[in-house]
Amino acid sequence: MTLTPYQIVAPIISLLALAYAWNLVIRKKKSILEACFWTIFWGAIAGIALDPSVLHYLSELTGIANQENAVIVTFLGILFFMVFYLVMRLEELERRYTKIVRSLALREAGLEGKKEEYKANKEDKEHKEAAEHA
Repeated sequence: MTLTPYQIVAPIISLLALAYAWNLVIRKKKSILEACFWTIFWGAIAGIALDPSVLHYLSELTGIANQENAVIVTFLGILFFMVFYLVMRLEELERRYTKIVRSLALREAGLEGKKEEYKANKEDKEHKEAAEHA
């Protein structure tokens, strides 16, 4: 079996990308789930580069007769999923940012302790009412 330059370069680049992604996991800058997605993506790239006959199976699986179209549609689906996942992460970061900003604003206004006192007073009242009804 004679390897083309693409069949040599693509798996090497895939291995480097995988090493980088898992290095980020070790350094706690990327989640394990994200690294798993990268592993699947780059593993598919390396697998297709080493054995292009996998595309025939992919075209049969998707029901698309042309192998090139099957690859394009499959990777577009993967990319749409990745964009959806990134949007979800962005929304979570916005919620965290809002929570931090609110906390800092309360602290600067001197209301942070009053918020905790309010919660404690409210809990005391609830306990007293529950004890009276018991």
